[in-house]
Formats: sequence, structure tokens, C-alpha cells
Amino acid sequence: MDSTRVHDIFVIGGGINGCGIARDAAGRGYDVFLAEMNDLASGTSSAATKLIHGGLRYLEHYEFRLVREALAEREVLWAAAPHIIWPLRLVLPYHKGLRPEWLLRLGLFIYDHLGGRKLLPATRTLDMGTDPAGEPLQPLYDKAFEYSDCWVNDARMVVLAARDAADRGATIRTRTAVVSARQHDGIWAITTRDMLTGATQVVEARLLINASGPWVDQVLSQMLGQNSAGNVRLVQGSHIVVRKLYAHDRCYMFQNSDGRIIFAIPYETDFTLIGTTDQDYAGDPRDVRISNGEIDYLTKAASEYFAKPVTHSDIVWSYSGVRPLYADGASKAQEATRDYVLKTVASEGAAPLINVIGGKLTTFRRLAETALQKVEALIGAKGPAWTRTARLPGGDFPATGFAAAVAALKSRYPFLDTAYATRLVRLYGTRAVVVLGAAQGYADLGRHFGADLYEAEVRYLIDHEWAVTSDDILWRRTKRGLLGQAIRVADLDAFLAAQHAVPSSIGKEQKLA
Repeated sequence: MDSTRVHDIFVIGGGINGCGIARDAAGRGYDVFLAEMNDLASGTSSAATKLIHGGLRYLEHYEFRLVREALAEREVLWAAAPHIIWPLRLVLPYHKGLRPEWLLRLGLFIYDHLGGRKLLPATRTLDMGTDPAGEPLQPLYDKAFEYSDCWVNDARMVVLAARDAADRGATIRTRTAVVSARQHDGIWAITTRDMLTGATQVVEARLLINASGPWVDQVLSQMLGQNSAGNVRLVQGSHIVVRKLYAHDRCYMFQNSDGRIIFAIPYETDFTLIGTTDQDYAGDPRDVRISNGEIDYLTKAASEYFAKPVTHSDIVWSYSGVRPLYADGASKAQEATRDYVLKTVASEGAAPLINVIGGKLTTFRRLAETALQKVEALIGAKGPAWTRTARLPGGDFPATGFAAAVAALKSRYPFLDTAYATRLVRLYGTRAVVVLGAAQGYADLGRHFGADLYEAEVRYLIDHEWAVTSDDILWRRTKRGLLGQAIRVADLDAFLAAQHAVPSSIGKEQKLA
């Protein structure tokens, strides 16, 4: 134990909520320590549908506060990270016999006007007989509504929030599990274990934030020794990725006869992402896997709309996550609130605890601001709120200036082809120059691991973004894993093992060939 240092805040969990809170707190001047037992974004935060959205369907459940807050955040986040967030037009075909046209029009009118939209275009009606959006669909839909939201590289948003927190003074420790947390003299003493070496450490902090997502109740009962009140309802959401189903760059939102919806989204240039499911989950969140029933559900739902049926053999990858929703007593998983709840445990003379329950990618910044209001009340204020106008690392170019950012990178590194330059800016923004360094040609980028993955990028991810395993790099940082045999995974594993002495079997991603 370092008896000379007591941190202000200890955060359990390296998902979007934990990293967002650490970032906000560090930027205000708090001394922050964050521990994540696996990789950043290795749980729920990388298993999303990748949308920054208000949640059109949440209006049906009267979640007006959440929808208003989320709608307002779309353009705030787009401005903060225009490399990993960009506008997306969503096409909602009118399906006779499901939600009536007047209800869709009303919902979209509210959606357009509730959140202070300024840059994103408004809703319009499409003639599916003439619009390109109608071409890949069955000729059953003569009308559709097109509206705006945004797309996000979810895992990268988590990593960039952590990077920003670290740049502002926070200590970020991945592969670091919390073993126990006990109080003495109004201070938390948190015992951690390094999951790679087995070494333990005791860290002290004035306040503890439990942002462990699906493990909130487990942390309370097993590590803090407190009674768990069943705060969290675990809901499984699964997605499939198939080869590109259509040529245009818009997303589809499909209604299903069971009242649920799925999305079909352009993904990583050559693919289409389809999801999500909603079903209660009772197992360990570590063990979540897409089921055959979910695959059947997603392929069947998509095939009811697309002219060419989507089959199991089309799937190149799948992923599944557990959403830690607030247990509000809803009868169906899809009706459970997506809003967040922050519960404070504090008594005279005791070190305070904040439990973070629920939340969405879209509202992570606002959730962090709300958490910091509680922090200020519990241990005193430091700096003011600051994240509304701040950029995430690499996002310091205009929200509408992505093409110019790519052109600037190509001008500085003339040897780059457009596709590679575009990918680097999409992932790293203006920090792509740190990845490339003084390179004057591809030979200067070091070892080649296949496709457009080079040693320079891998070293950047190790040195700046806490990457340890090939899965960290191929599935959470770059998505190069989708390229299959084009990437020499064994060579990458060997390289990483030499850097870290880490077994290559740690945290292998579930894949479907």
C-alpha cells in the first residue's frame, strides 16, 4: 500500500460509463484511479448497435426525458469526435399492418423537434419505387420515412475517453481486478489483482464508484461485502455481421410483427451489421454468446424485408453482450427503461459509494456530469463542468471536415492510398500522424501483419491505448479481424507475446466463419 497517497476517486469498470466518469473527473482536477478487470470496452460497451441516437422506439414507452437528453447529445458528441462519429440517415419502411402511418409521422415529428437538432437533416418521406433505398428490399413497401441519427465506433469511444482521462492525470489500469474494498477511517482500501502477473496492490480513495455494468450487483455483494438489492436487470442483445447487402450508405430500421425492431447498418466498408435482440439473461455476463434462436430471429426478420434472404451461411461474425438495465419491474425486456440511475450510499463518517446502473453510449457524457454533481456533494467541488465543448483525442477538426482531414494526412504522407488513409483518420483522427511518425513509405511502418495492419499501428495501440492481445487490436481497436485469413493472427500473437510475455489465448473473441 502506498500510504502517502489517497486518491479522490476509485472507479471500478472500464466501459463507457466508467471511462466517461474518469475523464470528466480528471479534467476537473480530481485524482482518479480506474481499474478494469479485462480490456477496455470488453463487455457491454463494445457489444452495442453502434448508434448515437435518441431512441425513436423509446417514445412508445414515454421515455421523453431520456429521448430529449439523448437527442441533444448527438451533435455534441459528433462535434467532440468527428473521426469516430458521423451522421447516419435511417430508412424506416412503412409496413402496413404494423404501426400506423400517423403514429410514425407523429413520432418522427417529435424526434425532429425534441432535442434541439441544428446540423442533422430533418425527416423526409421516400418513394420506395424510385429511391435507391427501395432497390434491395422486397417490392412490398411503397413508402418509407428517412430520419437522422449518428453512427459510432463504440469501442474506440471508450478507449478515447480513457486516453483523455489519462492525458488529464487519471491512472488507468486494465487487466486489473478488484478483489475487495473495505473502509477504514472514512477511506476506501481497495485490493486489486493484476490479471497477467497475479500481483496484488492496495489502493486508497476517498470515494468509490461502481461502474461495473452487468457486474454492479456482483461487485456489491462479493467485493464490497454489501447486500445486493437486485439493482440490475440483465438483458442480452446479439448482432450478426454479413457481407454487404446493399450499395448505399443509409441504415434501415425494420419493424417486426412482435413489436420489436432491428437495424441493418453499413459496417466497416464491406459488411452489413444486423441487430439487435432483447431477451432476459440469467447467466454470468462473461459467458454470453449469441444463441441459434437469436440467429434465427435476426435472419428471419431481415429476410422479411430484403429481396435476397439472409441465411446462416451469410454470417461472417457475430457478437453478443449483456445490457445492465435498471430493474424497473417492466414485464418485457424490450420495455425496460434505458435510462440511467445513480445510487449513493453514504453515512456519517463512512467513505461514500456511487453505484452506476444502466445508461447508453449516447448519454455517457451527461451521465458523467450527473455523477460528478454527486461527487461534488460528497467530497467537495474542484473544477467546473467542461466536457460539453471538449474534443476526444484526435477529434480536433470540424465535424463536417472529415474529407479534409483525410486529404491533409495524404498530403503529409503521399505514399498512403486513400482507403488506408481513410481508415487511419476514422480510427485516430489527427493522431494518425503519431501512428505513422516519420514514415516515408510502407517499408518504414515495420512488420506487416496482413492487409493494411503494420507494426507502427500495433505499437501505437500498445503504447497509447492499453492493447495487450490480438483480440484487443483486431476486434476492439481496429476491427481488422473481419478480414479473416488476410490477417496473420499467429504472427501478431507472437509479436505481442514478445512485447508483454502474455499468453496468446487470453480473451479470444467468438467468431463465426
